[in-house]
Amino acid sequence: MTDPFELHEALPDLESPVLVSMLTGWIDASGAAAAATEYLLASCATRELATFDGDLFIDYRARRPTMELREGVSTRMVWPRITLHVGTTPAGRDLLVLSGAEPDSAWLRFADAATRLSIELGVSQVVLFGAYPFACPHTRPSRLSCTSPSAELVARVPFLKTSVDVPAGMGAVLEHTFVNRGVDAIGLWAQVPHYLGTMSFPGASVALLDGLQTITGLTVDTEVLRTEAAALRERIDQLVAANPEHEAMVRQMEAIYDAEAERGANSSPTLGGLGSNDLPSADELAAEVERFLRDQDT
Repeated sequence: MTDPFELHEALPDLESPVLVSMLTGWIDASGAAAAATEYLLASCATRELATFDGDLFIDYRARRPTMELREGVSTRMVWPRITLHVGTTPAGRDLLVLSGAEPDSAWLRFADAATRLSIELGVSQVVLFGAYPFACPHTRPSRLSCTSPSAELVARVPFLKTSVDVPAGMGAVLEHTFVNRGVDAIGLWAQVPHYLGTMSFPGASVALLDGLQTITGLTVDTEVLRTEAAALRERIDQLVAANPEHEAMVRQMEAIYDAEAERGANSSPTLGGLGSNDLPSADELAAEVERFLRDQDT
């Protein structure tokens, strides 16, 4: 059986590269995980090493290609892709980035191919990015939850540990495939304020990249993202301050956040008494935030 990917060059000689993966299509509130991955690619000297077979892994009726039409002329077709990039961080660390569309089919074959290729390249650690909406305030740093089949690895990291049954994405499959072959693999999930889940929230992307550094020592300069996060917070603060109900909601979430922080990273995140009768609708606040930002931009 031939490999279900195309190599664009001979396999490079790498020194214990870290693999970072984020495949779009599963939970990614605010697009924070995708944004962190794109920022990582832009901040490091990367190039495409391999492209996975879209005809095998992608359902083009679910993820239709984009036809770029200019004055009636179809100039090109842009197809959903899954790629493996290789590169080097500014500090000289070798890096692999698996990104693109989450496969629609043949998950086990994809996981096997991606794992075999990464191991052949000498991968030493795997970190998978995600983000989910949560009743947390925009005025506090995004917390990270972690997932891994390795109890030993989970015990070593200072992130939230939860107990829940949820549908799995390809990231979870990759975690198991890598760990079963002796490579540490962990998923990092950033919390995004539930009332901001449909718009950009760079603070969560910062949290993911900081978590990556904590686990692997791999660093990139996140100053641009931090500046964007500070600017967004200032704008949301203006909106919240103008509405006593929304201000009360944020203050209540801050109190719960701070209480959980005091209990430590091993405590499971909880709504901690945030009931629907106590708070204004998240949808209502989200719509208000969107209007506010749109009016400011206009």
